[in-house]
Parts: sequence; C-alpha cells; structure tokens
Amino acid sequence: MTRRAAKVDRNQAEIVAALRGVGATVQPLHGVGQGCPDLLVGYRRANILIEVKDGLLPPSARALNDRQVEWHRDWRGTVTTVKSVDEALAVIGARIAS
Repeated sequence: MTRRAAKVDRNQAEIVAALRGVGATVQPLHGVGQGCPDLLVGYRRANILIEVKDGLLPPSARALNDRQVEWHRDWRGTVTTVKSVDEALAVIGARIAS
C-alpha cells in the first residue's frame, strides 16, 4: 500500500512556535498518519492532542477527513481541533502578557 506524504497545514509552524514560546513541549505527529492528530503538546504536567486546521480555508476545506473522524471517535481521550495560535494557546491554558 502506498502512503501519501503527510499534509501539514499552513499555520502549523506558527502554532508550534507559539506553543514552544510559552514553554510547552511539542511533538509533531502528522507523519504518523491514519487520522492521528497533528501535535502532542506537553504543558504544566498535562498532555494535549491537537489537530491543526487552517482557519483561512473555507469550513468545507478544513473539515476532518474520514480517517481523522474515525481516529477521534475511537480515541478514549481528548483531542482538540484548533485553527489559530490564540485557540492553541487557549487549549493549553497559556496566558500571554498584554
């Protein structure tokens, strides 16, 4: 069976940089494929699975694909989908000084 190269959303690098900027550890998982979320994030002794979608795309283009829907459904933990840096930081509970 031939595997396609993992598609990385346009905003993933920016989100990873922001998460690391507040002290989170980030392990990209997009290469795992089979519907697995894009990022495993460690922050304040918690592990968070994050699926990154490009918020600039129309909703139909950023919907979970069939494998992602299946993976999320079968996972017995939490997976959160984010479309922006602000959403990613909110998910992990990070606060940015204004």
